Amino acid sequence: MTEEPSRTLSNGMRAVLEQDRWRPGFVNLVVDGTPQSQVNPADPRQLGFEYVQRIGHVIDLLREPGAPLTAVHLGAGALTLPRYIAATRPGSRQQVLELEPALVELVREHIPLPPDSGIRVRYGDAREGLTRLPRALTGSVDLVVVDIFSGSRIPAHVTTVEFYREVAALLAPDGVVAVNLADGPGLSFARGQAATLGAAVKEVAALAETQILKGRRFGNVVLIGSDSSLPLQWLPRLLAAGPHPSKAVAERELRDFVAGAPVVTDATARPSPPPGRTFLAVDRD
Repeated sequence: MTEEPSRTLSNGMRAVLEQDRWRPGFVNLVVDGTPQSQVNPADPRQLGFEYVQRIGHVIDLLREPGAPLTAVHLGAGALTLPRYIAATRPGSRQQVLELEPALVELVREHIPLPPDSGIRVRYGDAREGLTRLPRALTGSVDLVVVDIFSGSRIPAHVTTVEFYREVAALLAPDGVVAVNLADGPGLSFARGQAATLGAAVKEVAALAETQILKGRRFGNVVLIGSDSSLPLQWLPRLLAAGPHPSKAVAERELRDFVAGAPVVTDATARPSPPPGRTFLAVDRD
């Protein structure tokens, strides 16, 4: 890629593919100045952004190592995690829901998917698109990744208990949902999302860089939820796998983290907070 291909999206934002200045071989998808994804076309098993690495570690622990998965991704970005699953778990079946066809066209033109990747992309709003997925997926999905941003913010309608219940209906009995959030000091949005996801599934845990999870700076928090008991023996392995420094909260510590935050509903939902002026948004997919 010798220049920076770009495309104007339906909302007027500009999507650009840029060579990463610090990691040779990696390409960044940037939307209106906010990095949304990072992918290494030559080796999709290499993950860049910290929150993507954390979700990648969760993927590695699902089922038997290398076994195919059934996965649904809400939000496409540069298709980083679908590529990762296709590379590390051949034969997986994956559905991707993305609002912006122009974004996916840009990515697939300049960073093509491998042949027979098993990745199918559907277009439209993620929440509405859930109702149009094949009925056979209901109750049979191993992994749902929720990574939906409009620019630097998460739209309100994909932050509610009604939405998370629709997502949970896809999961196999021991399936897992991974949600990428962005929040700042105090973590009021992230705490509300942990409470909301916890109202839709049986168990929730949160993963992030230590200072973020302590509410000291803006950044990404990954929530993991399941309708069966989460295999909490994962947590030491997830923390050891990095990126470092890492922190995880679950069970009583998660209840303390939520600290009475209200469950978000369709009637009360608001978009996620914008990044602060000094925040360089590099943790996106």
